[in-house]
Amino acid sequence: MGRHNALDKLIGWAFGEGLLPLHDHLVLVSGRSSYEILQKCLVAGVPVICAVSAPSSLAVELADRFGLTLIGFLRGDRFNVYSGAERVAGVAARPALPIL
Repeated sequence: MGRHNALDKLIGWAFGEGLLPLHDHLVLVSGRSSYEILQKCLVAGVPVICAVSAPSSLAVELADRFGLTLIGFLRGDRFNVYSGAERVAGVAARPALPIL
């Protein structure tokens, strides 16, 4: 099952359980954080999205615009914060680096 379908199932389950919005949760995906993944998380109220790979440039723009925390390259105890560093303990807020 792809990450988009898995996220649809997760949000559908949360809706059925009466858990939406998911303000106290985060989403971890096994691939890239795409615009569509961020859009689904935004609608579901998920404030933090983590991925093991790089986010797309549109995902970073969406995260910045709507105040989401976006983390990429999450591996072990290392990661990059692309947006919303204020939600991550021990990470100083700094201007986002452009994605080329």
